[in-house]
Amino acid sequence: AKDAFSTAFALLPASYAGRADVRLKIHMAATMAGMAFTQAGLGMCHAMSHALGGMFHVPHGRLNAILLPSVIGCNAYGAAERYAQIARAAGLGGSADTVAVRNLKNALIRLRKELGLPDTLAKAGVEPRLVWRNMGEIAKAALADPCCATNPVRVEDFMVRQVLEEVTGRV
Repeated sequence: AKDAFSTAFALLPASYAGRADVRLKIHMAATMAGMAFTQAGLGMCHAMSHALGGMFHVPHGRLNAILLPSVIGCNAYGAAERYAQIARAAGLGGSADTVAVRNLKNALIRLRKELGLPDTLAKAGVEPRLVWRNMGEIAKAALADPCCATNPVRVEDFMVRQVLEEVTGRV
């Protein structure tokens, strides 16, 4: 998983720009990531992407890009060491785990911006009032998703709501 993330993180901008010379490495990273999550599972980010994508018809990858930094922040209290390992493997450093996690979140935000991806649900075409109107249903669907079972910390309703507040721009 660490190697897959490091490779994808380093080469995604070049791949996104159409550079053919990095395609094989990106495909290998995607394959390694698939093998990793087959063994370890996914987590809250994917569960929320499933719930939101089903309701608002936004592509899964776009939703993951919007949600991931907030989900990392939400999970960090119980998974900081693992996130720090990923950050360090990708060259994002951090002398303390909390610094490495912050660096990871900020690097993902910069990558999202570099790729021209939206940073909020509103910028992805989802009206915040619709998210708030359907908050209970979204949270219920996310919590029922099997991906939550393999989140690094136990997912609770308030966590889903906290992430939704961040990605709708309310916080």
